Amino acid sequence: MLKRLSISNYALIDKTEILPGHGLSIITGETGSGKSIMLDALGLVAGQRADVSALQDKSKKCVIEAEFETVENWFKDFFSENDLDYSEVSIFRREINPNGNSRAFVNDTPVNLSILKILASQLIDIHSQHQTLEINQSLFQINVLDSFCGNQKLRDEYSLKFNAYRQKIKLLEELKQKAQQFNQEKDYLNFLFSELEELKIKENEEGELETEINQLSHAEEIQNSLQKVFFFIGEEENNVLIKLNESKNLISTIVKFKQEFSELKSRIDSVYIELKDIKATLEKESESFVYDPLKLDELNLRMSLIQKLKKKHAVLDSNQLIEIYSEIELKLSESSGLDVEIDNLSKETKKLEQDLNKLALELSKKRKSSTSLLSKNIVELLVDLGMPSSELIIELSSLPELNSTGLDTIKFLFSANKGMPAQNISSIASGGELSRLMLAIKYISSLHQGLPTIIFDEIDTGVSGEVAYKVGLMLQKMSKTTQLIAITHLPQIAGKAENHYFVYKESDNQKTNSKIKQLSQEERVIEIAKMLSNGNPGQAAILNAKELMA
Repeated sequence: MLKRLSISNYALIDKTEILPGHGLSIITGETGSGKSIMLDALGLVAGQRADVSALQDKSKKCVIEAEFETVENWFKDFFSENDLDYSEVSIFRREINPNGNSRAFVNDTPVNLSILKILASQLIDIHSQHQTLEINQSLFQINVLDSFCGNQKLRDEYSLKFNAYRQKIKLLEELKQKAQQFNQEKDYLNFLFSELEELKIKENEEGELETEINQLSHAEEIQNSLQKVFFFIGEEENNVLIKLNESKNLISTIVKFKQEFSELKSRIDSVYIELKDIKATLEKESESFVYDPLKLDELNLRMSLIQKLKKKHAVLDSNQLIEIYSEIELKLSESSGLDVEIDNLSKETKKLEQDLNKLALELSKKRKSSTSLLSKNIVELLVDLGMPSSELIIELSSLPELNSTGLDTIKFLFSANKGMPAQNISSIASGGELSRLMLAIKYISSLHQGLPTIIFDEIDTGVSGEVAYKVGLMLQKMSKTTQLIAITHLPQIAGKAENHYFVYKESDNQKTNSKIKQLSQEERVIEIAKMLSNGNPGQAAILNAKELMA
């Protein structure tokens, strides 16, 4: 049950609060006073999309807060599963910032809108004026029938499985497309893989090949230079090593005369040792540089093959060819398991489809057994609402394949007058007839859904006189088991309220504010009398108002 609704900085409302009680609460007021704004605000705490244009003062945030009784075990379990602090009276809050961002909270814990919507679906049904048109939609009609015949638990199970089924179908289709695409590319991928596999390119090989080819191409030049230096250092008659050795011996004879000569001798020794090492290295390098035309041709051929593959795959270096090789190898590896994956997923999908068909048949069975009773109950209510000749036929037909609600398609055929064949509701029903039909359906649904709170925005559209009085009686009857809040313009309905709220506007030089207040018994008499007399009540209207309230 809704215990409190607080609104600040929303549309025409600066700040207001209402405390709806049990039973039937009525909201009245002049056209344009802001009656529906309160329902729009309540819709925000029920998870509807926010719009920054609704802010009255664009420099401040809008805050809407609603307190609901949440005493059922379902709420305790849901709060626990979603890490929410549980309380028997829970506070739902929605904030809209001037920058357009909005935030939602349940008992001061931030939540996403999907959480709000799930909770709101168990707490409140807000019926706005345009929603009367839903009566023509097959989804609305099948939901009404399922609610009546107790299919909700079965529908929840079916919906979970159907969503999983659709996801698997989508994934299966993607895998099949992937497999088809792979089969088209398979031969070409294998060819590319074989080319790269045969070449066995090593990391940084291209640079190493360039160096080796360059060296081998100039092998004779390199060898000649090395041999000449080798000869100069150690093989010539007066080579450097001989001269250094003589120099070392000469310095040795004069070391005793000065300390620095000893250091010179050590340095010459070091140079001598280094040159001997250089000579050995020159000899080794000279022997390794042998011109080999066959090896050079082999290296040039390999470099040519690498360059060709680089151009083919549009890459800049040989390392990228290694990456492409790994990617192709991975594709070929994945594809080998693709058929197995498709087969396993096909089996899972088939099993889900079998489960869904079984559930759909159970749903259909219960629906078919309840259509006559539902139409009978609705027609009986319509008789009470001043439509004694009304007829409602509920047609169920089988679908060739599963949809989101099972294997049934539904059609409500309606006639409001004797002698007129039952047809699609959209074809024949007037505004007043649609309102009464929707009220009868909502009445039946409220008995079976057990929603704590139902809100009607002018469910009395198109009715007046005795029919309006009967609509009021039905609303009053509904309010015995459900908290009912109704926006109305009819005094016959306003007279049935246990709580009466009046919405009005106040203006100053800067802005117009919409406000709401709860009327006392005396104020109610005057307000209903005004509704009876178009704003200027006489004694007769006051007496009539008291009679309606009695």
